[in-house]
Amino acid sequence: MKMLAALLVLGVAVGTGASANAKGCIKGAIVGGVAGHMVGHGAAGAAAGCVIGHHEANKRQSVNQNR
Repeated sequence: MKMLAALLVLGVAVGTGASANAKGCIKGAIVGGVAGHMVGHGAAGAAAGCVIGHHEANKRQSVNQNR
């Protein structure tokens, strides 16, 4: 539960001033942290969520630039 609270606070704190490089990472880390917390691996879920969220944000940005 502490990990979930820490991730939410971090997400709000960083999300308000996040740079373009962190796009998708914060959202992915929050979702991954919650999912990972449910199976006992909150930190690993947050890290994986960050990577996946960042990748998806880059894919969307690339598609939007090609239009």
